[in-house]
Amino acid sequence: MIHEYEPEATRRATGAAESSRASRGWWDRNADEYQSEHGAFLGDDRFVWGPEGLDEADAALLGPADGLKGLDILEIGAGAAQCSRWLAAQGARPVALDLSHRQLQHALRIGGGVPLVEADAGALPFADGSFDLACSAYGAVPFVADPVRVMREVRRVLRPGGRWVFSVTHPLRWAFPDEPGPEGLSVSASYFDRTPYVEQDESGRAVYVEHHRTIGDRVRDVVAGGFRLVDLVEPEWPAWNTQEWGGWSPLRGHLIPGTAIFVCERD
Repeated sequence: MIHEYEPEATRRATGAAESSRASRGWWDRNADEYQSEHGAFLGDDRFVWGPEGLDEADAALLGPADGLKGLDILEIGAGAAQCSRWLAAQGARPVALDLSHRQLQHALRIGGGVPLVEADAGALPFADGSFDLACSAYGAVPFVADPVRVMREVRRVLRPGGRWVFSVTHPLRWAFPDEPGPEGLSVSASYFDRTPYVEQDESGRAVYVEHHRTIGDRVRDVVAGGFRLVDLVEPEWPAWNTQEWGGWSPLRGHLIPGTAIFVCERD
C-alpha cells in the first residue's frame, strides 16, 4: 500500500518566490475541497469579509452600496469570485484576480460574467490608475513574503482617492494554537515571532506558506505602500453564526478577535 506523505508543519524563513509557488500549488490542489466545504457559507454572490460572517452589504467598508454603481473595482485573491459577483449586482464593474487557476475555474463554473485574471498580487497586470476601489477578503496578503510590494502595486493601479480594503487573520491569533476548542484559548507562541508558518514535503519544499505580521507591522506596511489607514475593523462573532471554520469558532470568536480588516485610502 502506498501512503501519501503528510506535509510537515514548521516555522522557517521563506522568500517571495517560494511563497508564491507554494500558494499557487496549494490553492490549485485544494480549491475543490475549499469550495465544497465553504461554498454554502460564502454563497455564489455574497461579499463576506471572514469566518465571522461580516457582510459588506451591512458593513459598507467600501462605501455605501448605492455608490458602487459604475465604479471599476479590483478584487485580489478572489477565489471563485463570490465578492465580485455581489459587486456586479450593485452595478459596479469588478475584475476578479487570483493566483490559482483552479479557483478561477470554480468562478467560471458558477458563472456571472465577471472578468477573471490569473496573476500574482505582487505584479498586477493593469495600467496605472485603472480602478476606483480594490478589495481582498483573506486573499493574497497573508500569503506573501513582501506585503509592501503588494500595497504599492495596489496603490499604482488605483486612482487618486481610491479605497483599498483587505482582511487577514487577526495577528493576535498567531500566539494561540489554531484550534477551535478550549485548547485554542491558551497562548502557545510569541506574538512577536515573525517566522513564517510553512508546511513542507519530504524533500523540504514548501507546499503551504503563511506569513505573520503584528498589528503594528501591518499598519507600517499600509503606510509604506503609500496609503492612509482610515479604519481597522475587528468583527465580533455574531450570535447567529454557529459554524466552525478551521481555528475560527463561536467559542474563540466571543473571546478573542479572529479577523482584522484594514480600510485604507490612496491620497
